[in-house]
Amino acid sequence: MKRRSLVISGSAALATSMAGSFSLHAAVPGNVIKFGQSAALTGGQASYGRDIRDGIVAAFHAASTASAATGGPRFELVTLDDGGVKSRCLENVTALIDGGVSAILGLTNGIAAEACVPLAHSSQAALLGTASGNMGLRTGAANGVFHTRAGYDLEYRRMANYIKEFGMRRIGYVYLKDTSPANLSVMSKALNEVSIVPTEAIAIDRAATTFEDVSARLLAAKLDCVLISANAGPVATIIDQMNAGRYSGLFYASSYAGQGLMDTLSAKKQSCIMSMVVPRPNSGVANVVSRAKLDFAALGSDVKLGITTLEGYIAGRTAVEAARAALKVSGGERFTRGRYKESLAGLRADLGGYRVEFAPGVTNGSQYVDLIAIDRYGRLVG
Repeated sequence: MKRRSLVISGSAALATSMAGSFSLHAAVPGNVIKFGQSAALTGGQASYGRDIRDGIVAAFHAASTASAATGGPRFELVTLDDGGVKSRCLENVTALIDGGVSAILGLTNGIAAEACVPLAHSSQAALLGTASGNMGLRTGAANGVFHTRAGYDLEYRRMANYIKEFGMRRIGYVYLKDTSPANLSVMSKALNEVSIVPTEAIAIDRAATTFEDVSARLLAAKLDCVLISANAGPVATIIDQMNAGRYSGLFYASSYAGQGLMDTLSAKKQSCIMSMVVPRPNSGVANVVSRAKLDFAALGSDVKLGITTLEGYIAGRTAVEAARAALKVSGGERFTRGRYKESLAGLRADLGGYRVEFAPGVTNGSQYVDLIAIDRYGRLVG
């Protein structure tokens, strides 16, 4: 595998030690542009965090290989494990910024990312491609935050219209206890617009492993549909327990469940409806998917392309496009965090059937949302 030159994983102390060997202004053509990432590489969200990291690394490897022929910059990712814990993410991001990374890329915990906004803003570091639809990151106060995927407002609106279309009225809503109030607000708004009030609304702990009481409440409510906005572990467990209780309604999962949920359900021959914020990995028409497959193969990795690795890959491609644009405009001058943010603010990139476009005051780069059904064989249908 060729990953060693592209990604560094380790402790916050490792990131701090970078300060002596990497200057914020050193990333000029022929040198290295480093990005920092805090991700859940252990714990219940580990598969999600690793997938986002692997997607970014594949994009960086392809870009660095292309640069080798022209004397352009290499792209490296420094990834620190936060275990899905907000306080650890804050510690990691602090160390990464102090260590001199040009921007923070691909955080995997939306609530933690929201807490990092003031830190990133004060250091002039962009917060790019957070792998979450968290609406708390999409307010006017979230200065310097750039999104390469749609937010939960678009996901929930699409889901609510689906519910209305199929005439479902008794709805259960399961969400993470520590979710942003903004997320609850957009879900309530989406349901209110189709005149639905959830029959059951239950908050859960993202790190919990047992949900018998939650599943029992949902089963007792005789619901038409259960909406679950959580990471893959809780979603898969609740679906399993409710199927065991002979639940006959539908399940809906937000994009945060990721590829991990798809793999778990297909292994158990279970199904659900799921929103996706990237093209389908089996798409035969989206060039970004074809390019990603080639770039993963060139990396020599055995990691398969799925919806979560593709989300990371898109974030990585966007990071590269913005860096190249900043270098072109700078004309060989110093590559700074401020210059990089300016480049992002005006970026309009077509990655091959998936567009990421920013403009002054517009930091939501994509509105792509697809609603699919995962059948009991793991196929994407509908």
